Amino acid sequence: MNKPLDVTYIPMLDYEQAWNRQKAIVQQLDEGEGIEQMLLLQHPPTYTIGSQNHPEHLLLSKEELDAKGITLFQIDRGGDITYHGPGQLVGYPLLVLGRDEALDLHGYLRNLEQVIIDYLADEGIEAGRKEAYTGVWIGDMKIAAIGVKFNRCKHRRGFVTSHGFAFNITSGIQDEGFQGIIPCGIEQYGVTSLEDITGRTYTVEQVAQQIVPYFGRIFPYEMTWRNEKEAIVRL
Repeated sequence: MNKPLDVTYIPMLDYEQAWNRQKAIVQQLDEGEGIEQMLLLQHPPTYTIGSQNHPEHLLLSKEELDAKGITLFQIDRGGDITYHGPGQLVGYPLLVLGRDEALDLHGYLRNLEQVIIDYLADEGIEAGRKEAYTGVWIGDMKIAAIGVKFNRCKHRRGFVTSHGFAFNITSGIQDEGFQGIIPCGIEQYGVTSLEDITGRTYTVEQVAQQIVPYFGRIFPYEMTWRNEKEAIVRL
């Protein structure tokens, strides 16, 4: 029988609040409390710098950040600088790995990519990986970034995951906050979005609901979806 996974959709959540929420859930899971979760949400305009720590890939001054209303965080995931903002589906799976099964951290990253690749395939889009880079790519354009932290458990065997993926949905998002950074430190390639590739219109919540079953095809969970303002629905 598959393990339970609570999937919560939050239309908009401040980055610091989401980060603190992740840390609290990680601690609970480490201590054997509660069940594994996945948060699906949008953030206000935000830059995050990961453990590779290349502040030179931020192209805006503090004054310019303030004028544009973009917040900046140095955080504990892997990777370089990236942008989060409205029109982007951010996913934070908070899962226990290596508890009962062989631990494959690299495989976990590839599985997150595969969820989005499979979803895009059913939307008629041929997406894949690019050698030497993480994320999901359509040719030379990145449509989804992956950045994860593996939190070593203190009270049990294994790790608890945090952070996750950022999937660009809305047309023109690449002309918003991505213009103020060198995304993930990659200068030679660009970013794109689901709407720009398909020419169709999507809402972030629509894609969030649609992508959950693809997650369940790859990860062995029985998932429960809820919008924080709506009733719980089993999937």
